[in-house]
Amino acid sequence: MNLQPILSALGILLMLTGGAMLPCAVVDFFTSAESWGVFGLTAFVLGGIGGILTIASGNSEKKTGTREAFLLTTLVWAVLPLAAALPFLALGFTFTDAVFESVSGLTTTGATIMTGLDEEQKGLLLWRSILQWIGGVGIIVTAIAVLPMLRVGGMQLFRAESSDVSDKFLPRVTEIAKQITWLYLGLTIACLFCYVVAGMTFFDAVNHAMTTMAAGGYSTSDASMGKYAETRAIEVSIVFMFLAGLPFTTMVLFFHGRINWLVKDPQPRFYLAVTIVAVIILYVCVKLHPQTYFIRHDEHLLRDTIFSVVSVLTGTGYSSTDYGQWGSLPEIVFFTLMFIGGCAGSAACGMNVFRVEIVLRTMWTYIRRMLSPNRIIVVRYGHRRVQDDVLQSVMTFIFLYLFVFSVSAVLISLTGLDAISSLSAAATSISNVGPGLGSIFGPSGTFQPLHPFAKWVCLIAMIFGRLELITIFVVLTPRFWRS
Repeated sequence: MNLQPILSALGILLMLTGGAMLPCAVVDFFTSAESWGVFGLTAFVLGGIGGILTIASGNSEKKTGTREAFLLTTLVWAVLPLAAALPFLALGFTFTDAVFESVSGLTTTGATIMTGLDEEQKGLLLWRSILQWIGGVGIIVTAIAVLPMLRVGGMQLFRAESSDVSDKFLPRVTEIAKQITWLYLGLTIACLFCYVVAGMTFFDAVNHAMTTMAAGGYSTSDASMGKYAETRAIEVSIVFMFLAGLPFTTMVLFFHGRINWLVKDPQPRFYLAVTIVAVIILYVCVKLHPQTYFIRHDEHLLRDTIFSVVSVLTGTGYSSTDYGQWGSLPEIVFFTLMFIGGCAGSAACGMNVFRVEIVLRTMWTYIRRMLSPNRIIVVRYGHRRVQDDVLQSVMTFIFLYLFVFSVSAVLISLTGLDAISSLSAAATSISNVGPGLGSIFGPSGTFQPLHPFAKWVCLIAMIFGRLELITIFVVLTPRFWRS
């Protein structure tokens, strides 16, 4: 295995992580917060370590294969959270809480152990938002450039004709990253402008723009977006959260004038259909349920319903109201939406709608074959036949997803949590949603009361969810390390 390109890539990423801390140091310096030195010193240390790794990797030709790609993808999501946790540690967080907040940020989960955000130092709030923004673009690039080539979880369905893993692996990822980053940056700036127009302060708009486009959900207030419930910021958030859940390759093509790709891609259609159906079910349920009479005539009910559905479906995790008070059926709907997620190649979380649609099409095909055993019936997706290896990858992913979810829930329950809370914590972690269900993990709760062991289970589940599970399982097998 050639470790030189891996060390070089990690070194560059560590230097970039250190550089991302400098704006936090500047903000704290001008607001007279003592933590500016923490960010400055940490940036210097990470820059030095990254520089040493880059130099030590040498200038040899960077040849990479499948194993190097698997290892690099896993190490990035293992090393960077530890590096990003250093400011939290220096500011008095325990090691568990520091790593939890860092992992939750970079995986764009949005689960937090912090309270009193309205009075928190601005540099630390900005660092949380930057973590999610970096994590968001990293997730999109990984989903578009890496996972299809590694044939992970059915993502090979989106592989371009010439995108095989070869010596050009890293250059290809770099080229894709440039295109995606420009679009991602442009949408973030547009979101920032709209938030300012909607009534947010510039600092809050910067933070929320980054966490909205990352589908992350970190806020600068304990009330989350509920702080802006009487402004147009909620509508702005709905639009950009929905955009964050769309496939970025399709959006890149759309902005290059190839509008037909938005129609040809089946993902946006299914994504929109799930959103509309969920909104209708929840709106009707809240209107008719006898226990929700207190919000039945709320003038913002439809808006809050759409907001909550898009927030949970994309895994952003913002809250404008406590949907935990809407009754039992809405909780089941939201629990289901956590697993479905947004489109592949987006910043959204969950299983991704393309896998859900393929599973449904496979079930329907199987039923038709049972009724007509002599007919040749194949599974199609986007007018193309789905190959057997894709079906196998999707089914394997679904099984592993549910397996890790079940094991996580059992492990969390060992700390004394009730069944509903354990299931909610496991689901929201592996799906990278953030807030879950119940009084502890609901829209108005935090993960602070969790036992340290449960926090480690949740943060490991976050990483598993973001790495599409199979990537980590491959690296953990003994055969992977044999020469």
